[in-house]
Amino acid sequence: MTEEDREVSENEATEVEEPDIGTLKQALAEENEKAEKYLANWQRAEADFSNYKKRAEQERSELANSANAGLILGVLPVLDDLERALASLPPKLTGLTWVDGIRLIYRKLQAILEAQGLSEIEAARKPFDPSLHEAVGYQEGEEGMVIEEVQKGYKLKDKVLRPTLVVVGRGKEEKAEEEKPGEATEV
Repeated sequence: MTEEDREVSENEATEVEEPDIGTLKQALAEENEKAEKYLANWQRAEADFSNYKKRAEQERSELANSANAGLILGVLPVLDDLERALASLPPKLTGLTWVDGIRLIYRKLQAILEAQGLSEIEAARKPFDPSLHEAVGYQEGEEGMVIEEVQKGYKLKDKVLRPTLVVVGRGKEEKAEEEKPGEATEV
């Protein structure tokens, strides 16, 4: 390249028009607007994904709880049978080692179920609660109070798995004196 060519190219470089400041500011504003839009979309997508993860974890937990509930409902009759068998033992058998072994099996089964979140519903001498108890009969006794527990009820965590079957008091029966027709009562 000759000296002349260099001078011409330097002159051309200085003659290149500088962009208008207003145009640059407008382009910068457009790019900032795009960046903000992309950031908002990214934040929305991140929140959606976070919500999806929470929802999936909750569904998994509910599925596990419902599977546990089904299994525990199947085991509860066995627990009831063991309890009835141990309660009906004649006194002469209570000291035998095999009876103690069955008692240990019963306690282990209870401990396993309690570890899964199973708890017994207290009913005896408590007010009748239709969300926890199922009335199977009424007897003379304190009105609205559970008099007798027919079958134990259980909760799995905070959900009633099986309501307690109970006998509820209906109050004391009072014999009303019958008035004879035609007789007026004094006021």
